[in-house]
Amino acid sequence: MTRPKAVIVVAVLALVFAGIAAWLTFHYLQTEMNKTKAVQPQSIVVAAGDIPIGGTISEPQLKVTTWPKDSIPTGSSSEAKSLVGRVAIRPISSGDAVTEQKLKPRAGVPGSGFMTYIIPLGHRAVTVAVNEVAGVAGFITPNDRVDVVLTTPLPGSQNENISKIILQNIPVLATGQITDQKEGKPVVVPTVTLDLVPDDAEKLVVGGSKGSLQLLLRNIADTGPIYAKGATIAKVLAGSSVPPVQAETPPAAPQPVKAVAKRQVRKAPRPVSAPKAKAQVQVQPQRSGHTVTLIDGGVRTTKEFVLQ
Repeated sequence: MTRPKAVIVVAVLALVFAGIAAWLTFHYLQTEMNKTKAVQPQSIVVAAGDIPIGGTISEPQLKVTTWPKDSIPTGSSSEAKSLVGRVAIRPISSGDAVTEQKLKPRAGVPGSGFMTYIIPLGHRAVTVAVNEVAGVAGFITPNDRVDVVLTTPLPGSQNENISKIILQNIPVLATGQITDQKEGKPVVVPTVTLDLVPDDAEKLVVGGSKGSLQLLLRNIADTGPIYAKGATIAKVLAGSSVPPVQAETPPAAPQPVKAVAKRQVRKAPRPVSAPKAKAQVQVQPQRSGHTVTLIDGGVRTTKEFVLQ
């Protein structure tokens, strides 16, 4: 091989090796750059404090922080304004990423109804149709509390009705309107959705099927139970009439008090001490003198006197 040919071969091999080295260097640098971008922090929205389930998110509850790009949760957002006003359907702890999976779906998206997210655990939402009067002329709003009055025929009586409070201090979840059909024309029917436990829900349903319902709006601070006896037309009419005034009976004349004869208490006789025995003197005559016997108590003494 001549010298010029050897130079050409060496030059070609040098170019090939240089190309391979350049490609390996580029690949290495590209891989390192991708790794750097993967660990480079990105801005996402996290919770500034604990957000309870069912709570509406406000701007002070959110903050923007940096997060490793390769570990950013799916559905995260980089703007806090897009999350303001959304409802949390899961508890969100402070520092957790606020993702779409933890929020109520947006309007228009399937499953975007909000009622299922605000019903307390163990409770049921029951909707009843009311008219303008039964609905307190439209003054009932969500979060109010009401009592429910049922008017139904009195059991055991054909012509007597009774009105009684069957449910007390019931929270109102929502108020709205549904469209009903009457004679082929749409009719707007007001409705009220109440928050009830299952037992009270059964009472409301069976009561509404047997009579009419009336809502009583409570004061916001009045949450105590009341005792309701129920009202019938007989009780209403009896309560509206004035009862006759009964003549006062004169007081009975005082009965004379019989005098009780006092018994004379005889005093116990004082014990009489036995009289002292007096000395007895017995004189016995004698021919030549006298003999005198003295008896003093139980002592007997005899003395003789001789006559001179």
